[in-house]
Amino acid sequence: MLNISEIFYSIQGESTYAGLPCIFVRLAGCNLHCKYCDTTYSYESEVTLSTDDIITKVKEYDPVKLVEITGGEPLLQLEVHKLFESLHKNGYNILLETNGSLSLKDVPEYVIKIVDVKCPGSGEENSFLLENLEFIDQEKDEIKFVLSDNFDYNWAKDFVMKYQLDNYEILFSPVSDKLDPQNLVKWIIEDKLSIRMQLQLHKIIWEKDKRGV
Repeated sequence: MLNISEIFYSIQGESTYAGLPCIFVRLAGCNLHCKYCDTTYSYESEVTLSTDDIITKVKEYDPVKLVEITGGEPLLQLEVHKLFESLHKNGYNILLETNGSLSLKDVPEYVIKIVDVKCPGSGEENSFLLENLEFIDQEKDEIKFVLSDNFDYNWAKDFVMKYQLDNYEILFSPVSDKLDPQNLVKWIIEDKLSIRMQLQLHKIIWEKDKRGV
């Protein structure tokens, strides 16, 4: 059984998959408490469902085959691995959004990992498990930095350089209402960084606090 915050169907708002129709399975519970967290409601479970129940709900949105497992922090619940397997057997493309603090070693290769590296502005800058860099596939996985200010930007830039992540899919995203996207674009262009700047589409399309989108 898995503790669930919500299951909904919308467009993907982030990552290189932004704009695509996507089914979201948000698992409840998180081991981090970032200062800018916009899903604090996911700390508590709304319902407990079996893997079969989740698959049944996901199939309601056929023929959509893109599913994101998010949280909270999905890897806190060990049964998420059974969910990966079931989704894979049913032909779904699986995105996993994870905060990078828990080992990715046992995440199946067919799962596309979107791994957050927490910057100082989050209050959780020491949470990233460095050994996870061994389990991030530069051909398909993505590494995300959410930035609160210029200090975060330089911190993230230094992280990318230090660990030679230039050939990975790197995402820099500004914290809503804290960092002006124009400033972030300006810094990226000035530094000629080979990274992708992204905005959260769902916060542009709908009200920033709207759930289920």
